[in-house]
Amino acid sequence: MAEFEKKDADMDSIYREYANLVYRFLYSYTHDADWSQELMQETFFRAITSISRYDGSCKMSVWLCQIAKHILWQEIRKKKRIDTVELGEMLSDAAAPEGETSTLRQESKLELYQAIHQLPELEREVVLYRITGELSFREIGGILGRSENWARTVFYRAKLKIGKELKQHE
Repeated sequence: MAEFEKKDADMDSIYREYANLVYRFLYSYTHDADWSQELMQETFFRAITSISRYDGSCKMSVWLCQIAKHILWQEIRKKKRIDTVELGEMLSDAAAPEGETSTLRQESKLELYQAIHQLPELEREVVLYRITGELSFREIGGILGRSENWARTVFYRAKLKIGKELKQHE
């Protein structure tokens, strides 16, 4: 019984420490607060049921984000809620303000996401984690099993590529 209580306390502290990170990680993909919350809860449920398989070979945050990503892709395939080919579908459905300025802003936003979509997968992930998930470079590096400086460098290089792509459309 004491071992079960200790395991419960450990998972509680893990949840408190990593829930926000896992939520932001999921939100960077879904752009849906409620769905991200549901996926986060499922992530921790699965983590609790499989904690015995966690061998410590990676950081806890990386392990949890791997579980979250696996659950997310399962749900995407099941529900077909996000078209993984078209990045434009990931844009927010929020109503835009009226007028010519908002139309230009929407076109610029679409061009930006199209440029991001052209990046290689790893660079695209780093950029999306940074701009939509608002994750720090340390968190991005941790999720991808790399260093903070690596994440900074990849983001910087990707930003240059995006800028170059956007200038070609002017």
